[in-house]
Amino acid sequence: MTEILQTPKLVVVFGGSGFVGRHVVRALAQRGYRIRAACRRPDLAGHLQPLGNVGQIQPVQANLRVRWSVDNAVQGADHVVNLVGILHESGRQRFSAVHDFGARAVAEAARNIGAGLTHVSALGADLNSASAYARTKARGEKAVLETVKDAVVFRPSINFGPEDGFFNRFANMARYSPALPLIGGGATKFQPVYVADVAEAVASSVDNVIERGRIYELGGPEVLTFRECMEELLKVIDRKRLLVPVPWWLADLQASFLGLLPNPMLTRDQVTQLRQHNIVSETAAREGRTLQGLGIQAQSVGTILPSYLWRFRAAGQFQRKPAA
Repeated sequence: MTEILQTPKLVVVFGGSGFVGRHVVRALAQRGYRIRAACRRPDLAGHLQPLGNVGQIQPVQANLRVRWSVDNAVQGADHVVNLVGILHESGRQRFSAVHDFGARAVAEAARNIGAGLTHVSALGADLNSASAYARTKARGEKAVLETVKDAVVFRPSINFGPEDGFFNRFANMARYSPALPLIGGGATKFQPVYVADVAEAVASSVDNVIERGRIYELGGPEVLTFRECMEELLKVIDRKRLLVPVPWWLADLQASFLGLLPNPMLTRDQVTQLRQHNIVSETAAREGRTLQGLGIQAQSVGTILPSYLWRFRAAGQFQRKPAA
């Protein structure tokens, strides 16, 4: 009897060439899915090809602000993943356009072809937040769940990993600056989550092995203050630096000027976000809407940071020996 071979499912990943995207693409490729990585610049997505077999990963052009490009990108898909998000506004890349309009466009496109949908938002998403980033993230979630009732929404805390923009940025600053700033005194709490763990959660949703139509909050095994994050970073890169508290009013003032730069280190909206803790809620933990509830063993900051921050040590891969 002739065996009929089934074609692997096609997953379209919006934002597939980004930081989180490359890890999601890897996790999906390891499961044997065909992947269409939808991004604004597919010509710059060559780094995705080694993550899968020949022909398994196909970058395509799509822009969430251009509805017809979203519709074209999802054609023939079995599942759609939306990872697109911005940390600051620039040109036509506005929070409302990307997080709100864009999320709805992807959801409607997925609904129109009957595909499953996974949407990655962020911890802190709140319709009543003073932060435009948090408000538009919440509006995006609302649009997704109104459009596709059984969509899966993930809210990760700060993602860390080899290409992250948090630990890498401050580690690079520590190479040249004698001090690191602690916005608002450094008391804000985070629950940094390893990007590969987030990717595993997304892949599990594509596998359809988790309950759909729910919002999951993804955090790592540790809750760390901003100060503790910087202390851990300095320990890993083997450097001693002053940790200087920056009061909120001064952080707002600095962000007013830094926010004018093309790729700002700090914006006023980010300062507003830092006034709120960024940790998994007790309700989500109690209801099992976490990494642990999904059966994923979260990796800690102390375990992963040395694997990629070693390049910021004065002695490279080797730590300096203590003085005799």
